Amino acid sequence: MGLRQASFTFLTLLFTLIFYDAVQGQVKSVGGKNISVAELDNFLKTQMDSLQMPGLSIAIINKGKVVYLRALGIGDMDKKTTVNKESIFEAASISKPVFAYFVMRMVDKGLLNLDTPLYRYLPYPDIKKDERYKLITARMVLSHRTGFPNWRYFDRADSALNIKFGDLYLKFTPGTQFYYSGEGFYYLAKVVAYLNNKTVQTIEPVFEREVTIPFKMEHTSFTGNEYIAKHKVAGHEKGKVQFHNGTTWPVTLPEMDSSYFNPGASLHTNALEFSKFIICLMENKGLTGKSMNEMLKPQVQLPGENQNFIENGDTAWGLGFGIAQTPFGTRYEHGGNNGNFQSFFVMFKEKKFGYVFFTNCDKGNDFNKKLKTLLIQ
Repeated sequence: MGLRQASFTFLTLLFTLIFYDAVQGQVKSVGGKNISVAELDNFLKTQMDSLQMPGLSIAIINKGKVVYLRALGIGDMDKKTTVNKESIFEAASISKPVFAYFVMRMVDKGLLNLDTPLYRYLPYPDIKKDERYKLITARMVLSHRTGFPNWRYFDRADSALNIKFGDLYLKFTPGTQFYYSGEGFYYLAKVVAYLNNKTVQTIEPVFEREVTIPFKMEHTSFTGNEYIAKHKVAGHEKGKVQFHNGTTWPVTLPEMDSSYFNPGASLHTNALEFSKFIICLMENKGLTGKSMNEMLKPQVQLPGENQNFIENGDTAWGLGFGIAQTPFGTRYEHGGNNGNFQSFFVMFKEKKFGYVFFTNCDKGNDFNKKLKTLLIQ
C-alpha cells in the first residue's frame, strides 16, 4: 500500500472521531430543508475521500448560531498528525472581508474617509511614477477598483508597457473598472497603520483591539505567533505536503514574512473562530448602521466575463464581499486560495444563515461546489 493510499485509509478511520460536539437540533439549508447530522457527517466523509482532501474545519450557522461544527482529517500527511479543535488554517483571501470590517471601524472612529484619496494620508512610492494612483480611495480598494494588478509578481504587466518586473503598475484608471487586487488592500493596510502611528509590522495589536478581542476570536491573527506556529496544519497540493506544520508563511511580496500584516492573504484562523465574525455581521455588531450598510451594499456591478461572476455567480461587489441576489435573498460570499490552502464562506444576512470552511489542500473549490448544492437549496 502506497503512502498516499495509506494516508487516506487513515483519514477514513479518523471520521469515527468527532472533535467538536454538534449543537443538538435540526440543521437546515438556507431554504429550510432539514438535513440530519448523520447526513452531513456522511457528506463530509464522502467528499473528503472522493476529493482526497486531507483536513477540514467547517461550521454551519442557522438562525445566527453555529449548529454544526467539525474539525476532521489529517493535518500533515507525512507525519500523520490529525486536525483537532485547536488546528489553525490559512484563510487566504477571506482575510479581505475581515480587514474590510477593520477598515470600517477606522471610518466610524473618524480616522479614515472612504472617499478621500489615500495619497493624502500616505503617498505610495511604489506607484509614484503614475499620477493616476492619486485617485485611489479606500472605497475603490475594498470594491476592487484601484486598477492595480492582483499581485505585481504574479500578475505581470503587458510587455508593451515596458514595466520592469516587480514594479507596481496600473491596469486602468482607478475607479473605472472592477479588477480583483490584493495590492490595493496592502496599500490600504499601510494607510491604516500610518493613521494609527503604526507600521504593517506593528498594526496587529490595533486589529486585535478592534476586532478579535471583542469578537472573542482568540487565536485569529494576520501575523505569526507561538500559538499559530504550534497549531498550524501543513499545506498540501496535488496530494503531497508542500510544507510541514507551522514552517512557512503566505507571502506575496519579497520583503514579507510572518511579521507583516497582509490583509489580502495572511489571516490564520479556523471555522469556529471565523463563524464568530460572520455572526457579528449578522447581528450588526461593532459598526454604526451607516457603515454596516455601506459595507454590504453593492458598490460595483461585475461584468459577465468576470471570474467571480462565472464561478460563484457574484453580480456585484460590496466593501470586501461578493454579492448576488438569489431566490433565498441576498448572498454575501468570499473565497480564498493560497494554493495549498483553500477556504470559502457564505452569508445570508436576512436569514441569519451561513457557513465557512477551511481546507489544507488545493481541493477546496471543488468541495465548495458540492457543499453549495447541499446547503443552498
